[in-house]
Amino acid sequence: MTSAIPHRALALTCAAALGTLGLSLSPTAVAAGSPASPTAKVGAARTTLAGSTPRWLATAQKQSLTAAAAAAGTQSVRVYLSPRGGLDALKATVAKLYDPTSAQYHHWLTTAQYDAAFAPTAASAAAVSSYLRSQGLTVTGVEKNRRYVSATGTRARLGAAFGTTLATYRHDGQTVTANASAVSLPAAVGASVLTVTGLDTTVSTKTPQHVVPGATGDAPTITSSAKADPNATPPDAFQNGRPCAINFGTPLALFKADFKTPLPKFAGQTLPYAPCGYTGPSFRAAYEGNSALDGAGVTVAITDAYAWQFIARDANTYASQHGDGSYAPGQLTQSVPPAFTHQATCDPSGWSGEETLDVEAVHAMAPAAKIKYYASASCNDSDFLETLGRVVDDNQATIVTNSWSDLEENESAASVAAYEQVFLQGATQGITFLFSSGDNGDELAKTAIKQVDYPASDPYATAAGGTSTGIATGAITAQTGWGTHTWALSPNGQRWIDGGFLYGAGGGYSALFNQPAFQNGVVPTTAPVGRAVPDIAMDADPNTGMLIGQTQTFPDGVHYGEYRIGGTSLASPLLAGMMALANQGAGTGFGWANPLLYSAPKGLITDVTHGTAHGIKGVVRVNNNNGIDATDGLSYFVRTFDQDSSPATARGWDPVTGLGVPHPALLAAVSTKQ
Repeated sequence: MTSAIPHRALALTCAAALGTLGLSLSPTAVAAGSPASPTAKVGAARTTLAGSTPRWLATAQKQSLTAAAAAAGTQSVRVYLSPRGGLDALKATVAKLYDPTSAQYHHWLTTAQYDAAFAPTAASAAAVSSYLRSQGLTVTGVEKNRRYVSATGTRARLGAAFGTTLATYRHDGQTVTANASAVSLPAAVGASVLTVTGLDTTVSTKTPQHVVPGATGDAPTITSSAKADPNATPPDAFQNGRPCAINFGTPLALFKADFKTPLPKFAGQTLPYAPCGYTGPSFRAAYEGNSALDGAGVTVAITDAYAWQFIARDANTYASQHGDGSYAPGQLTQSVPPAFTHQATCDPSGWSGEETLDVEAVHAMAPAAKIKYYASASCNDSDFLETLGRVVDDNQATIVTNSWSDLEENESAASVAAYEQVFLQGATQGITFLFSSGDNGDELAKTAIKQVDYPASDPYATAAGGTSTGIATGAITAQTGWGTHTWALSPNGQRWIDGGFLYGAGGGYSALFNQPAFQNGVVPTTAPVGRAVPDIAMDADPNTGMLIGQTQTFPDGVHYGEYRIGGTSLASPLLAGMMALANQGAGTGFGWANPLLYSAPKGLITDVTHGTAHGIKGVVRVNNNNGIDATDGLSYFVRTFDQDSSPATARGWDPVTGLGVPHPALLAAVSTKQ
């Protein structure tokens, strides 16, 4: 199930966007393409913040308001402070931590060490706060580690404070207030400022990247900093139709569910029925080679919006029924904000399935790893930034899996700078950030523009792409890129009718970031110049996906049920679980994973191509017409493999599976590489 991702027409060409955001390729061997710099121009008295003019401004319609009305409205802003010593100094430290020739290689900082070296100073926070108050604004708080100063005020005073005018605009279905020109500050204050968010009130939300096919014991003790949101309605029940396969490849779809009415071949081939859904034992055998490692001593963080009130009970029921082992006391914990907001627009019920998938997938791959769930107050950018800040400040997890994203065209330079500051802190502390790459291929069919998703496209994040994966008796028997066209059985049952592209792994080339150095010589030279997405892949096809268990709303009441699910939201937590085993073997985290992955010796990552499907074109999936059982009839569909929107699998790196799928041998190899 996916929520609609808000989108807008891209007002700038890729080249113009890069110029506006000030993005460039770092010369450092392992460095990434840069985000917006905190300052672009220092005048005699004021500093102008780079990329602070809204990207959509040129195509927006200015709305007419009286001068009094335009000035009187109030809104809130966050003034993000530059790292102590400047952003370049922080990036230089990160480069040394990931340079194998450096004496600092993989010598991670503690949170206290990071704060001492790079946290904005109290003097900077005080100076910015004093300036804001002098401009008639109300300072409402300073983030505990001084990442930002928050303030409110009238639009007139905000405009004056930031050297611009706030006006009302209409763009892409939203009526917003935003700055009409670049933001500037007095030079003495601007030197301490990284970026400013909130002047542009365009709503930017993140959506979960999972897909439910067919759908548009004792619980562990959860320790939390607040109560879970009690208002998430259990989602409508869904159960997969039968027949389905326990092991991929059999039974073949020769007949309908009555086992006597013939089904037609597809492109001359009798396809197998879709798997019922893989569980932990199958995934561990296929991806980890039944390693003796189990993730013990490692903590994996999961971030999503809201907090599912039944997660402890559901996760333990699922684990105990499918061979993953019950959770030990304190193994599953959560950190939640003081309150949840924006439920009407963010849909807590939809996020409940995402949280369930993430928790159960990580535990399936790493049964002894600790899982700490970090709940965002809503699906808004500002709240996810707050959540990721809690993760790096706690510094308990070495791996963070994030199964959510938004389109690159919806990101501002301000939000990118704020996210990347958190990623850089995590990189110094040895924390790996994984993000699902998206479920809509190149996004062309959805947005009319080829683009990738953010934060997956950030060079300091590892983007998880997707495969269609056949697992039988614990071994991968077929795998190729996840890209699906749907074909429905004709009314007379004699042929399959093409329904076109349905979904597929997100991938392509960034418009915000140049290709980072770690991709040089790996991504084809014929590819566009942008940061290439994804980096690596695991199972994501909802037709070869994971069976999960969740409390749902059935006709006879609310109770536990199971269904198959997919999307790159599956690939990311599967990868997080496998990385937990690698961290256990190495005795430490790997931090920013991309330099390590792109330098991995041959054989440690399995290349995925069209040929690795071994000629299998797809599967036949059966849907219950009522979503629950066969009482209202069944529908039959072919779901194809390796037919993404335009990204295609190929030898070497490709925009569907990235480098490919981690091989079990990677677990041993990374231990010796530390």
